[in-house]
Amino acid sequence: MNEFTWIFLLTLLVMIAIELWLSLRQSNYVQNHRDEVPEAFREEVTISSHQKAADYTVAKGRLNRIATVVGMVFLLAWTLGGGLEYLVNLWQGFGWSATVTGIVFMLSFFVISSLIEMPLDWYKTFVLEEKFGFNKNTPALYLSDTVKQTLLMIIIGAPLIWAALWLMESTGDYWWLYLWAAWIGFTIVMMWAYPAFIAPIFNKFTPLEDEQLKARVEGLLLRCGFKSQGIYVMDGSRRSGHGNAYFTGLGNNKRIVFFDTLLNTLDEDQIEAVLAHELGHFRRKHVIKNMIVMAILSLIGLAILGWASAQAWFFTGLGVSTQSSAMALLLFMLVIPVFSFFLHPMMTAMSRKYEFEADDYAASVSSADHLIQALVALYQENASTLTPDPLVSAIYDSHPPATLRVAHLQRNA
Repeated sequence: MNEFTWIFLLTLLVMIAIELWLSLRQSNYVQNHRDEVPEAFREEVTISSHQKAADYTVAKGRLNRIATVVGMVFLLAWTLGGGLEYLVNLWQGFGWSATVTGIVFMLSFFVISSLIEMPLDWYKTFVLEEKFGFNKNTPALYLSDTVKQTLLMIIIGAPLIWAALWLMESTGDYWWLYLWAAWIGFTIVMMWAYPAFIAPIFNKFTPLEDEQLKARVEGLLLRCGFKSQGIYVMDGSRRSGHGNAYFTGLGNNKRIVFFDTLLNTLDEDQIEAVLAHELGHFRRKHVIKNMIVMAILSLIGLAILGWASAQAWFFTGLGVSTQSSAMALLLFMLVIPVFSFFLHPMMTAMSRKYEFEADDYAASVSSADHLIQALVALYQENASTLTPDPLVSAIYDSHPPATLRVAHLQRNA
């Protein structure tokens, strides 16, 4: 153990303490407001729906606290507990090259981590979500998805890890700059390929068949100057009762996607308003702005890794004696969420600003009233609490609370 060990442990404990405190604060706040619907929503939201949302929020918080503690235990077990050291020594015993050993080492870590997380995820899906009427998944479909995700991780991850390790070993002191450029290129390619090649592996996408709704959507796209490859309906109801809509892809491979659950919840006016909000993100260039921010943060992160990976204290401080490119990369991936946790408020503030801007755009090309109606309906459908703790919401919630968002839209209306 060295000074970095204590810095890591102190930061981790502070992060965990804050997360648990905020979670308990959220549960207490929601419970204290469980028996009264906020005044702005009393005409649209029933007390039973409001109480269901409160109970759902509290139940999710309880499970998240367990997941937080379990995650901390396994993080310490992998690092200071010697888990990574044992795993890498196991694979080094086969006598493979450093690159092959590094690839297998990292992939095996990801597979084992997925298996460790599986019991809590299973409980969330088949107990918590089932209790509140949201789960539509089956054990067979869940296991099928897990196998597909694992195979996809190996198929995409193996060449990606190979490229990262090759760049780290072959491009000199500034390997982190080359790796950053490769990562940005990979991210752009994946954004382009995801809607056409990856998403269909897990869900069925069919062209929107409702001609009247399709005409309205196409009219909105024309007014917004948005060119799409198609308008699709996703079979979200196979796994969950939650509804959503989004656009995805880049360039000439952009798609509009509606969950079938959303189409069953909202009328045409409301659907148009929700889509106008999503298009607002496109028109206000939020996707590009987010990509720029992520590119800057990833560049800073990789520059720090480039420096830290050359320091022996970085490895020994995290409980490993094996110094390699694969170990440095994996250690960095494990500990960076601990130190970047304190960026949450800044990222949340930026996201909220974008949500207000997208709402403003939707009000200008569609209807603020229809968007308000859609938001209220979706809050009820998804059992989203109308009374989150303000501090917790400001730190974690990428979307503004319902009361602020609706009040903002009402001013526009």
